[in-house]
Amino acid sequence: MPLVRIFLRSGTAPEYRKALGEGVHRALVEALAIPPDDRFQVISEHSATDLIYDPQYLGVRRSDEVVFVQMFLSAGRKPQQKRKLFKRMAEILADAPGLEPQDLLAVLVETSWENWSFGNGEAQYMDA
Repeated sequence: MPLVRIFLRSGTAPEYRKALGEGVHRALVEALAIPPDDRFQVISEHSATDLIYDPQYLGVRRSDEVVFVQMFLSAGRKPQQKRKLFKRMAEILADAPGLEPQDLLAVLVETSWENWSFGNGEAQYMDA
């Protein structure tokens, strides 16, 4: 049940953005075994003045092609699952759309199951 937000610099082709979304989703399915139809994403482009990053934080050399991926998901994944997700995402996105691994900044935001509503004003997982 992840909610994914992808942020990148303005001016990319629709096919590039589509490949980003598909690649992130594929990594979530492969690494965390989320259901394939559990896909909720927002992809947004930002001007150079609105997408701010350090080009060499922690010794990682980033370019203007940097992409931020923020994934909200329920708590409970083990550290090795998270490592696998980050690694798999970098591999998939390097293949298509060709994103350099150093230009991928990803973060997981974990939340309790009861904090989700998937429609109808219901907390579908509250009593699960």
